[in-house]
Amino acid sequence: QVQLVESGGGLVQAGGSLRLSCAASGRTFSRYNMGWFRQAPGKERAFVAAISWGGGRTYYAEPVKGRFTISRDNAKNTVYLQMNSLKPEDTAVYYCAADQRLTVETGVAEYDYWGQGTQVTVSS
Repeated sequence: QVQLVESGGGLVQAGGSLRLSCAASGRTFSRYNMGWFRQAPGKERAFVAAISWGGGRTYYAEPVKGRFTISRDNAKNTVYLQMNSLKPEDTAVYYCAADQRLTVETGVAEYDYWGQGTQVTVSS
């Protein structure tokens, strides 16, 4: 089992940047594929980005391609989401999630463990 704690959210102006972090407990972090999801008010939780257990494969949702970068440091049990050129439509609660499947997944239902979320608000 793994416990996840996100940090780094906040209020930023459009065009600005934020870096989210997700710290994981336990000694098996490197066995998990990791994902970032977001949920805006009144909307379903949606995939943002994912990274394989070794960091060699990354996946992004179309709305964030070229602006967001997911990375991980297995020595620090941490996954990151660097968000640049932020837009008001990026406003949401951002969640990190962990999954032990062999393939990197992009669906909410495929992830087994979730953090509590961190609020990102982008003002216009």
